[in-house]
Amino acid sequence: MSAEATNPVSAAEATGPDAPSRRRARPRIDLRRLGRAALLGPTARDRLPDAIGHVAEAHRAHHSDADLAVLRRAYVLAEFSHRGQFRKSGEPYITHPLAVTLILAELGAETTTLTAALLHDTVEDTEVTLDQVREQFGDEVAYLVDGVTKLEKVDYGAAAEPETFRKMLVATGNDVRVMSIKLADRLHNMRTLGVMRPEKQVRIAKVTRDVLIPLAERLGVQALKTELEDLVFAILHPEEYERTRALIADNTGAGDALAAIAESLSAVLRDAGIAAEVLVRPRHFVSVHRVHLKRGDLRGSDFGRLLVLVAEDADCYAVLGELHTCFTPVISEFKDFIAAPKFNLYQSLHTAVAAPDGAVAEVLIRTHQMHKVAEAGVVALGNPYTPPANGDGAEPAEDGERADPTRPGWLSRLLDWQQSTPDPDTFWTSLRADLAEDQEITVFRADGGMLGLPAGASCVDAAYAQHGATAHGCLGARVNGRLATLSTVLNDGDTVQLLLAQDTASGPSPEWLDHARTPAARIAITAWLQTHPEAAKAPEADPRPPVSVTADRRSGAKLHADLPGTPATAVRPAGCCTPVPPDEITGFQVRGGSVTVHRTGCASVDTMRRHGREPVTVHWGDTAECRVTLVAESFGRPRLLADLTEAIAAAGVAVVSATVEPPSEQRVRHTYTLQLPDAAGLPALMRAMRDVGGVYDVSRAQHPATLEG
Repeated sequence: MSAEATNPVSAAEATGPDAPSRRRARPRIDLRRLGRAALLGPTARDRLPDAIGHVAEAHRAHHSDADLAVLRRAYVLAEFSHRGQFRKSGEPYITHPLAVTLILAELGAETTTLTAALLHDTVEDTEVTLDQVREQFGDEVAYLVDGVTKLEKVDYGAAAEPETFRKMLVATGNDVRVMSIKLADRLHNMRTLGVMRPEKQVRIAKVTRDVLIPLAERLGVQALKTELEDLVFAILHPEEYERTRALIADNTGAGDALAAIAESLSAVLRDAGIAAEVLVRPRHFVSVHRVHLKRGDLRGSDFGRLLVLVAEDADCYAVLGELHTCFTPVISEFKDFIAAPKFNLYQSLHTAVAAPDGAVAEVLIRTHQMHKVAEAGVVALGNPYTPPANGDGAEPAEDGERADPTRPGWLSRLLDWQQSTPDPDTFWTSLRADLAEDQEITVFRADGGMLGLPAGASCVDAAYAQHGATAHGCLGARVNGRLATLSTVLNDGDTVQLLLAQDTASGPSPEWLDHARTPAARIAITAWLQTHPEAAKAPEADPRPPVSVTADRRSGAKLHADLPGTPATAVRPAGCCTPVPPDEITGFQVRGGSVTVHRTGCASVDTMRRHGREPVTVHWGDTAECRVTLVAESFGRPRLLADLTEAIAAAGVAVVSATVEPPSEQRVRHTYTLQLPDAAGLPALMRAMRDVGGVYDVSRAQHPATLEG
């Protein structure tokens, strides 16, 4: 695991240190030699010191017009200030900032980040002050150095971890480049971890696994993430690591199967006139281990994947079409991360095809720019504070997840809830739980924006992700246009419209915690309940009989039946569908000789006919007065019953009876039997009831069909 043996980019998705590099070959870097060279006297003022020449070469490969003078000055200061210091491995200390800077340069970091990387240990470990850094290199470099300095010399004991990573998130939230430097710093330390005691190796590897690797994933820095995974794998699971290494060593010709498919695919794309580069990407150790656990015995094509690089987005879909036309696709493996990018900026088309011999090859299709971002994540975006070169000053996207790449949406959420969690242990537990969610879904807001949530998130989580503290007054949601409770679990691609109460005093109930998956939601709900103890102690929808209110019982609309010997008083509307003028109606004679009248579309009509009941012709009398039963579906809130009753009274309608069922999941059902002076006013009454805050539906009563009399 020596630092000088591994290149961060070529190690990503590679089967080992000896795997061929995917980019233009450079001489292997001997950091021990560079460290010794750094101590050998002055260099000419008109060129960079030899020890940093490799950094300059890597930097110019990504930024051809970069000004290297500031790097020379930073190196000279770092080398001078660290002179005489040595790492535990015996190397001159300057080899560490050089290695960290080289890692970032290979990823395409801009000059300011590299300058700060060279100086990241000077303020902590030497006589150089932050004011001196600011004076020589400016406020931006000083800010980055200060942010990284706060994370150095960390005791990774259990008691120190929570506060350490709280500081890390705070620093990262203001400038994500702080975390980029920290990740590169950790990668180099992991490469040289062999000089430490085994127990300390395990402790650092566990923290790297639990926090830094998930953070690298969320920042999209796959090149760092994959190598960190392999290094942690070797320390925490040495036996599995050795078995995987042996498995790879025993299949040195595994790439031939993929190479043959790659050659066939290249020929197909050439014939189709699509300019594309087809590469074979060997899997790294952890990836091979996971595939082995999933599939058992591995074939040659399982040790790598095909990567197709094209110029434009449209070319990606053209390649996909040719691939699925000329090969047998494995449809279940298709994923489109171009139309719906992942939360960490990742874009690509994923698919898989079957070869004639049954071997399955996974294929990644992306543009060159997508590939750069897939490898380096936010590091590849350069300095986000530099105005666009064309000067058009494009407005940031509305999408909260990707509007500011230096502060992705998930990171903003972490920062928000960490400020609401003063207890370090609670914060640490919540942080690890959030980072452990390695699967995310994307849901669409009603206004066209998107929310990134962990798989299994509910409408409660969506409410707090979109509205923050305002979500305390959430009454419910519409998921894909249909009303849903806050406990509804969301799926990838769902459209969610959150319904908020007009009453700002409304708050969550304790049962919301049962449906909250995200730390942001759980912490916000818990904080509100702690400041409103009366809400937390309130009884929660205990079983109790319905509340009934009874008013006067005036007669309903006049009904007549064309049945000899049947007086008008024996004709009554059915309670299952409560017909009112001018509904189309039919009647059935029941026990005792009376007639019940139903709407023609009532389910009871079909039931009666199936049992041989003959319908009776009925019709409305001259009076327009009628009695009707309405059901109001609503989300629970204070004064709801009073507001509904007021709306009914304002329409000039008398309440015969009212029943309020116990609330369930914040939803309440009100059933009203009403006496209307004129049936023509029923539609207006129902609209008025729907306009009451919290009411989402009002309908005519429709009870299950029964066989009467």
